[in-house]
Amino acid sequence: MVLLESNKLFCELEPADLERLRGVTRELTFAANQVIFKEGDAGNGVFFVKEGLVQIQAVVGHGELKALSRIPPGELFGEMAVLDNQPRSASAMAEEPTTVYFISRTELDELLDRTPRLAAVLVREVSRRLRQFTRQYVREVLEAERLALVGRFASSIVHDLKNPLNIIGISADMAAMPTATPESRQVSTVRIRKQVERISNMVNELLEFTQGTHTNVVMALIDYKTFVEQLIGEIRPEAALKSVAIQYLNPPPSVPLRIDPQRLSRVFHNLIGNAVDAMTTGGTVKLSFSQNDKEVITGLEDTGKGIAPEILDRLFQPFATHGKPNGTGLGLSICKKIVQDHHGKIQARNAAGGGALFEFSLPVPAG
Repeated sequence: MVLLESNKLFCELEPADLERLRGVTRELTFAANQVIFKEGDAGNGVFFVKEGLVQIQAVVGHGELKALSRIPPGELFGEMAVLDNQPRSASAMAEEPTTVYFISRTELDELLDRTPRLAAVLVREVSRRLRQFTRQYVREVLEAERLALVGRFASSIVHDLKNPLNIIGISADMAAMPTATPESRQVSTVRIRKQVERISNMVNELLEFTQGTHTNVVMALIDYKTFVEQLIGEIRPEAALKSVAIQYLNPPPSVPLRIDPQRLSRVFHNLIGNAVDAMTTGGTVKLSFSQNDKEVITGLEDTGKGIAPEILDRLFQPFATHGKPNGTGLGLSICKKIVQDHHGKIQARNAAGGGALFEFSLPVPAG
């Protein structure tokens, strides 16, 4: 139990002011779970907890009632509505049988007029409470954002793994069929092995990006036409499952480029996968190629609705996502990093036909 005169706000009052305070202060008793005031009520006075425990609550989000703080004996509450002459911004409820001191707005104003020192102490107390609340709020916001981000990562990883896992499942079923030939079993085995490698690469890319580690890019001189045609041959069946066709507007150039085939294949998988997700009722991904003395430019254009204007200028930034419930916003950031590691550039815009167009360049080796 905390007596009124032992409260740090009033311990410096002159005896006459303290006696006056006792005369205008009322003691109020509340049962457990009884409401002391509600959000929106008039700020008619301040409260000090004599004994018990008070919970400050507010409605947040989608109508959820959330506990903002707990007020122990010796602490005040309800002061903000009195100081700024506004309705209560939160509700107060007794968590257990509680007794409080109540001082009306009128009496508090008169006391503050007579005792300037009290006003200074009250301002310091309010400032302390605001700082305390801000720290708690920031902790809760950061925790909520962390949990939300973990959830988004989990959803995205599951989403990205579905296609290779589906191929593994189909290939395993084909290999296990009684009528399967040794050749078909061998084909299924190769497909399964490639999808396992793809999953491993996807996980490594995510870990690299989120942990900020540096990847040693292993370059090899590879014919670009052979690389692209083999890779698109692997991706086509996945896209066809969602009624998306992949077509060449012109053939890829047969030119040797220094690339990391595992990592560069992730760029194609990500860009085509995004296009497939955008074309929910099916469509076409069109591949185009151009070449000069310095670089080879690869274009991927879809027949979807295009890139939303509100995200176009930050498309390659980490965590930028729009209209994709299972996306973390890391896919295009990873694409950009891979292309940059190959000393190339990547860009995006809306094509004249209305779909999205992504283009990335890869340098042609000198000599």
